[in-house]
Amino acid sequence: MVHIPSTYTYDFWLVNTTDPVVELSCLMPNGVFIPLEVNRNATLQEIKEDLWEEASKYPLHGTLRDFSSYVFACINSMAENEELEDENKRLCDVRPFCSVLRLIERKGNKAEKSLNIQISHLIGKGLHEFDTLKNSEVNDFRWKMKVLADEIAQSRQNKTWIEKVQYQYPPRLAPTSQLSHSISSRLRDGNFVLITKFENTETTFKFNISCTMTPHRLLLAILNKLAIALNLRGEHPSDYVLKVCGQEEYLVGDYPLVQFLYIQEALATDEIPTLVTVSVNSVLVDVDNVYENPEDLEMRTNRPPSFSTLTLRKKGKHISSWDIQENFKFEICAISKLNCDITRPVEVGLQAGLFHGGKSLTEPQKTSEKQVSKEGECEWEEELNFDLQVQNIPRMARLCLVVYEISKTAKGVKARRLKDTKQELYINPLAWVNTTVYDFKSQLKSGAMTLYMWTYAEDMQSDDILHPLGTVVSNPNVEHATALTINFPKYHAEKLVLYPSSDKVLQFAAQNSEDSSESAPLPLEATKNCLEQLRLMEEKDPLHEMHEQERKVIWQLRYDCLEHVPNLLPKLLDCVEWNDHREVSEVTALLRKWPKLPVEKALELLDYAYADQAVRSFAVGCLKSVSDEDLSLYLLQLAQALKHESYLYCDLVEFLLRRALNNQKIGHYLFWHLRSEMQVASVSVRFGLILEAYCRGSQEHMKILARQMECLDKLKSTSEQVRQRKDKEKARAFMQEQLEQKHIAESVSRVLNPLNPSYRCKRVKIDKCRVMDSKMKPLWIVFENDDPYGDDIYIIFKNGDDLRQDMLTLQMLKIMDKLWKNEGLDLRMNPYGCISTDHRVGLIEVVLNAETIANIQKEKGMFSATAAFRKGSLLAWLRDNNQSEVQLNKAIEEFTLSCAGYCVATYVLGVADRHSDNIMVKKTGQLFHIDFGHILGHFKEKFGFRRERVPFVLTHDFVHVINKGQTKKEALEFQIFQKHCEQAFLILRRHGCLILSLFAMMISTGLPELSSEKDLNYLRDTLVLELSESEALSHFRAKFDEALCNSWKTSLNWASHNMSKNNKQ
Repeated sequence: MVHIPSTYTYDFWLVNTTDPVVELSCLMPNGVFIPLEVNRNATLQEIKEDLWEEASKYPLHGTLRDFSSYVFACINSMAENEELEDENKRLCDVRPFCSVLRLIERKGNKAEKSLNIQISHLIGKGLHEFDTLKNSEVNDFRWKMKVLADEIAQSRQNKTWIEKVQYQYPPRLAPTSQLSHSISSRLRDGNFVLITKFENTETTFKFNISCTMTPHRLLLAILNKLAIALNLRGEHPSDYVLKVCGQEEYLVGDYPLVQFLYIQEALATDEIPTLVTVSVNSVLVDVDNVYENPEDLEMRTNRPPSFSTLTLRKKGKHISSWDIQENFKFEICAISKLNCDITRPVEVGLQAGLFHGGKSLTEPQKTSEKQVSKEGECEWEEELNFDLQVQNIPRMARLCLVVYEISKTAKGVKARRLKDTKQELYINPLAWVNTTVYDFKSQLKSGAMTLYMWTYAEDMQSDDILHPLGTVVSNPNVEHATALTINFPKYHAEKLVLYPSSDKVLQFAAQNSEDSSESAPLPLEATKNCLEQLRLMEEKDPLHEMHEQERKVIWQLRYDCLEHVPNLLPKLLDCVEWNDHREVSEVTALLRKWPKLPVEKALELLDYAYADQAVRSFAVGCLKSVSDEDLSLYLLQLAQALKHESYLYCDLVEFLLRRALNNQKIGHYLFWHLRSEMQVASVSVRFGLILEAYCRGSQEHMKILARQMECLDKLKSTSEQVRQRKDKEKARAFMQEQLEQKHIAESVSRVLNPLNPSYRCKRVKIDKCRVMDSKMKPLWIVFENDDPYGDDIYIIFKNGDDLRQDMLTLQMLKIMDKLWKNEGLDLRMNPYGCISTDHRVGLIEVVLNAETIANIQKEKGMFSATAAFRKGSLLAWLRDNNQSEVQLNKAIEEFTLSCAGYCVATYVLGVADRHSDNIMVKKTGQLFHIDFGHILGHFKEKFGFRRERVPFVLTHDFVHVINKGQTKKEALEFQIFQKHCEQAFLILRRHGCLILSLFAMMISTGLPELSSEKDLNYLRDTLVLELSESEALSHFRAKFDEALCNSWKTSLNWASHNMSKNNKQ
């Protein structure tokens, strides 16, 4: 007989008032009926959570979106159909007829639909694509991020005017008002000169002000002078604000003026800082509430996050994976759409391995070899058993799979010789895929699933044929990708298997430490020698291979590390056996007690090698204190580190979003770092979802970014048409004609510069624009500055060149410059702006008043095959541009300092392919390098690449300038230059761990010259991190002497370059 619930009576809510449990009948939007037992006092929100958990066990679960998209409806006690918008109501108060609840789609308002369309256009991906994925992790992530973005956006509405200015135009501040020697030495009696202009007038004042002067006090002084000069009375400082001349950068807040980086940068270059006094009404600050429905917002943000595993624990419907002692196993079912030559017999096999942070947890397993059918299919139905118990599989473990062909010939560099066979056979990898062992809700995966594989690329650099550093995302190109079907077993007939919560892990660790005798710190006397050993280990770089004995010592002294050497944490984590749940629990408990690490050390924990969730969460916690200025320096690497995350939601994503939504400049760069890679299949969903969340939380910024996108699109289409015109003059005329067209002119005016959003471009100065000579015909674009007192804005628009490597190198130069300046060494570096905005599209900042070495040699009439050997041209050119002796000496000093900085930086980073066309000098003497196509010693050759040590770039001409034209070798000036080089090198060595970590975060993220740990070894070797400081200095001096002796070789290379290229613009 069919069970009829007691609730199916018309008077159920009147009669039944004692039974706490009610059996609901839930009608789902996907047509599925779900009976659900709930507490009569439960809120609709709690019921919805339980219902979503239950729905995951029913068919068509993937068709449901996140539960915020739906609202309950029922027949109420008035016999009316009611939509239950208020989800804080309790079931006993709602009293649905027959206890039937129906879920219907929430009616979206027009504003929401319009916003969705705008976001889709801006991020280059329709938001409906996320809906059609029918993926519960995507839905959950969108909901969490929507709540986060809405909460921050709402809090921003309550900010004061000053706080809104600080959000939209974040002031660039030094950590303290303490000035470095190179700046303080330029002050006179602690004072400096400053010029102020007054908006919309010709009025200019010059002040000699002290280091303690604040913006407010300066405004008072300006208004006093103004009252006298223009007879203006009654003006109040709070009605005005100080703006940097030519930029939308405002000096606000109660800081001394010298703490603002603009002032420091101007003083460092002997320029007079120039400020404009503007009315607060002329500052473009968003004060309108763009979030149209605050009641709806409040209702949404009050909800608890979805997919709480609390409901599972509450009902006891799960068991802990740490209770399962069976070995991990799964079944390889079949493969289809295999991309191989099926015109001949092909035998394929499959290898699988379990990895954690790039390291193998147990021996990999292989299937038998099978023949591929004519349709490119192959069936196995074979179980692979691993020598690892389920309880010992860490939370972030990934299952890596590769399908390979057995062949008599080696195909490509990835082929492996097959051992234990009489005939010569090779393994040629065809396709790979990775997947997590646990899903995003910490449930051990069970049942059948199809994984869509990635084609095995020739340039993959790992020694293993498995690809553990690859993405855990399945290939989204499901129509054409090789499809692999696998089947995970159920380890319990009815219950779900869950990884224990952090509370349970800590509980386990506490019990475990009671049984263990080694958890207490050893007496200090006994560990004195060991502590010395630990401190020596702390100085070793991240790539240092530890011996088994060292690993044992560190693990044994882990509590002493905690007390005395906390910076050793990365090394301690390398000692953890992640395939032992006891050690995992102990290290999780240790992390709770561990003191915060300095930012440099914390960044190390975010590279690919540290997969554990608690570790990455700890690292992000250490980053929370980082200043916005420093965060901007590391933002490129942190955005790339997202690719190493196993799940969509993680602490790093939330951290970056929070910081971006509280500082529009960080938001600007985060947007472009992610947007520029939206065409990369493996990250388009992850990056698209983060961009969607950012746009929802910063709808004011969206409009600004949309203008930039429109401008870039017009420049891209113009560039593509220009490229078709071979004649230089015709190309230029066509470009100018295009830029004059009304629809293009409108799009490229009143737009913030994507290279630096502090600059607002008013319109294009068409007569100054031109097409450049190089192969891809970049566009030289000149904008009029929106600030009438500001200089023109020059950019190079590139279409067809991959700028990601240039961007990384320039970012590293900025970081090196910061490290040097922190130690009082200003080497006059010029890491100009560079940003990638799309696939092989981007912008480069033009450095004005500068020439290439090749052009200088030409200009001085020395451009011939032997010009590079003649050493007077550069000094003569500097003399022409710096007429007085004081100016010339200043220019030579600038040249000497910058030459030292770039010599060391290009040597350490292995910047290859240096010649007279990619080294430039400013008229002020500052030398700098451009075009960083090859780094880490990847030298260009006609046929393929070779890798070798990159020497210093030091030519006769450079030495001649440094020596001020003197011929004697031991000139004092040259000794000072050498000392600068040595000092710069030693400072970088001391921060070798940071440099290695920043590159490690970029491994396997898509840069061809940074694909494996081998590429990191190049940096390790140039910084000679295994030597002591004195040994390293001797090594460096030898390299320096070698560069000096070989300067004729460099000149010879440049001479051959000069002969093959005549490129004066």
